[in-house]
Amino acid sequence: MSFTIAIDGPAAAGKGTVSRAVAGHFGLAYLDTGLLYRVVGRKVLDGVEPVEAAQGLVAEDLRAEGLRGADVAQAASRVAAIPEVRAALVDFQRAFARRAGGAVLDGRDIGTVICPEAEAKLFVTASAEVRARRRWLELREAGSDAELEAVLADVHERDARDTERSEAPLRPADDAVVLDTSDLSIEEAVAQAVAAVNAARDAAPG
Repeated sequence: MSFTIAIDGPAAAGKGTVSRAVAGHFGLAYLDTGLLYRVVGRKVLDGVEPVEAAQGLVAEDLRAEGLRGADVAQAASRVAAIPEVRAALVDFQRAFARRAGGAVLDGRDIGTVICPEAEAKLFVTASAEVRARRRWLELREAGSDAELEAVLADVHERDARDTERSEAPLRPADDAVVLDTSDLSIEEAVAQAVAAVNAARDAAPG
C-alpha cells in the first residue's frame, strides 16, 4: 500500500527541511519537485527551449551540479508558469508519488494538482519578511553580498508569480494542514508536521 504525503508552500518557508525530516521519520522516499523545474530552468539558461527541456528530463538530471543558484531559481519560477512545461512533468511526479511503500513530495501544486488524492497534505508557509531573512542568511553564508531589501523584493516577486499564474497557482489545498513556521524552530515545525501526518494516517481507511 502506498501512502503519499504532499507538502506545498512558498520558497524559504522551511518546506524542504520539513519534507526531508518527515520522509526520514516515516521511512518514505522523498522528491523535491522544485528540482525538476530547476533542471528545466538550468537547461533554458543553457539555451534549450523550455518545453523540450521538460520533455527530455530524466532522473539523472536531478543530480546535476549548479541547481541551487539564484539565477536558476528565477529561471525555474519562470518556466513553472508555462502550462506545457508543467504538463510534461506531471507524469514523472505522479509515478513517484504512488511508488510502493509511499512517498513524500514537496512543491507548489502537489496537494492541489499533482496528488489531490494524497493521504496527507501540508502547506508550509511563513511571512515574506521571515523567508527573506532566512534566504539572505543562506546567501551570506555562501559568500554573497546580497542586500536584505533586494532579497525581500525577490521573494515578493516570486510569490506574485507563483500565486497569480493561471496554471496551478500556489495555494493550500482545501484539506491541507497549514503550518506557519515564522515563529517555530526546525524541531517544532517537524514535530507539528509529523503529528499532522500521524493524524492523517489514523484517519485513513483500513
